[in-house]
Amino acid sequence: MSTGLATDTLRRFNRTYTQRIGVLEESFLGLGLPLGAARLVFEIGASGAAVRDLRDRLGLDSGYLSRLLRDLESRALASTAPDPADRRRRHATLTDAGRALLERLETRSDELALRLVAPLTERQLDRLTEALATADLLVRAATVVLRAVDPTGPAATESMDRYFAELADRFPDGFDPGTPSPLDCFTVATSDGTPVACGGLQRIADDATATVDEIKRMWVDPSWRGAGLGSRLLRHLEDVARSRRATAIRLDTNGTLSEAIAMYERSGYRRIGRYNDNPYAELFFEKTLA
Repeated sequence: MSTGLATDTLRRFNRTYTQRIGVLEESFLGLGLPLGAARLVFEIGASGAAVRDLRDRLGLDSGYLSRLLRDLESRALASTAPDPADRRRRHATLTDAGRALLERLETRSDELALRLVAPLTERQLDRLTEALATADLLVRAATVVLRAVDPTGPAATESMDRYFAELADRFPDGFDPGTPSPLDCFTVATSDGTPVACGGLQRIADDATATVDEIKRMWVDPSWRGAGLGSRLLRHLEDVARSRRATAIRLDTNGTLSEAIAMYERSGYRRIGRYNDNPYAELFFEKTLA
């Protein structure tokens, strides 16, 4: 399928869907709020949320988010205050009226969704559910943000903790990361402000014959697998290695990680002999960088 056809299809779906869910109406779902403000009520939720997290999740600039929050405050639906855990950050919470509005928003959203799908047969509902789940995953994958972070900072630490937890669950004898060696650089992929993939590089050889970087701690959230995010992250790390003047890139993996092994082989990595003493590594790969 061409990019143009995919673009036309996506735009047509957007026009159809936004019309049918009431996005074009000034009062979304008849609640007296435009869509942007109603969505912010939903994101703040019953337990509240940090303003910075709201900005990341919704992809809004600080000025527009501040205006939305002021509008909710003027309607006595929300309030903001310094976060007790970090006075430098602001925290948004819903008032009693805001929580009551949230309940009506949830109820009316469910009712609208039920009305939209009511005419469909069971088979059509199954097709719709599968198609929308795939579309949601692929659109989110296309809009994932890859950014360099401090290898010892909170974003890297959170991602690596999730990676280590998965290895401990998948390896037959568990996994003990010990004291991880420091990395030269680290990339975290985020969607709606949440880490969904990560990977780093470490220089392991630099002499007259070769300059070699090793990919370390590469991980993709299980719910994102099948969307091409792993391959995109791998290409990104290769580009970073090239920018560091690496002539080759290596990695190791465990035999239980079959999906990762298949991805490496599709991406042009060839199997080589053991080059490190990682006790969990069973397979070793290398790729020459043009």
